[in-house]
Amino acid sequence: MIVTVAEKAGACYGVNRALELALGCQDAPQPVHTLGPLIHNPLVVASLAEQGVFEAANLDEAGSGTVVIRSHGTGPQLIEEAERRGFNVIDATCPFVSKVQQHAAELGRQGYAVVIVGEAGHAEVEGIRAWGGSAVLAVVEEPEELPAALPPKVGVVVQTTQSEERYQRVLAALEQRCEEVRAFKTICSATQMRQRAAAELAAASDVMVVIGGRNSGNTRRLVEVCQASCPTYHVESAAELQPEWFAPHSRVGVTAGASTPQAHIDAVTSALEALA
Repeated sequence: MIVTVAEKAGACYGVNRALELALGCQDAPQPVHTLGPLIHNPLVVASLAEQGVFEAANLDEAGSGTVVIRSHGTGPQLIEEAERRGFNVIDATCPFVSKVQQHAAELGRQGYAVVIVGEAGHAEVEGIRAWGGSAVLAVVEEPEELPAALPPKVGVVVQTTQSEERYQRVLAALEQRCEEVRAFKTICSATQMRQRAAAELAAASDVMVVIGGRNSGNTRRLVEVCQASCPTYHVESAAELQPEWFAPHSRVGVTAGASTPQAHIDAVTSALEALA
């Protein structure tokens, strides 16, 4: 068995920054809670709790002390409410996500109806929707999901972890149907690099293993990318690997989502090499 790790894989700048901010709260007012999971990786969230950074579903559950805004961001109203209640607020929103939020707000102020290309219900998308406010017309992943009636002026932003192909399909449909379209391609460069590297490795592999939280949108998209070329297995940890997935002489490619620490990648590759 030959095991190869994708050239670009694992935790991105925004994730590492969020972890540093959360773990740097030892001297902040206690207790420390993240509002929702800091990142979409259950193993990392469990590790944070062991180090005194707990997850809370809302401000009432957090109670008092310090709240950390998750890397996916949130709406301005929640941040304002936390400050009003006297919480110490640490904003760990990924800077790339913050840019999308600001674009959505600005498009609304300029009179555009806003279309968000993204996964409805995802924390990042819901935060962007909150920044866009009443200007947000729809959240879609495919052109078929666009409203039947569209206004003449439409602004477009895209979830940072979406695929380029989805964004381009929706944008092309809007340009055909609207008088004016102002679009911001806000896909994170780290996402694009990981998807490209995963596609290249999958094309040269017999089997792919994608490491990351099952609640991670960018990890699921890596799975989709790899499945186009070869059988692909999505795992959160090395313990989930099954020997029957791999032939003795197979070429096994490994990649990981942007919320996956290097230690998790190392553990999976070590387990795979032990199967060889």
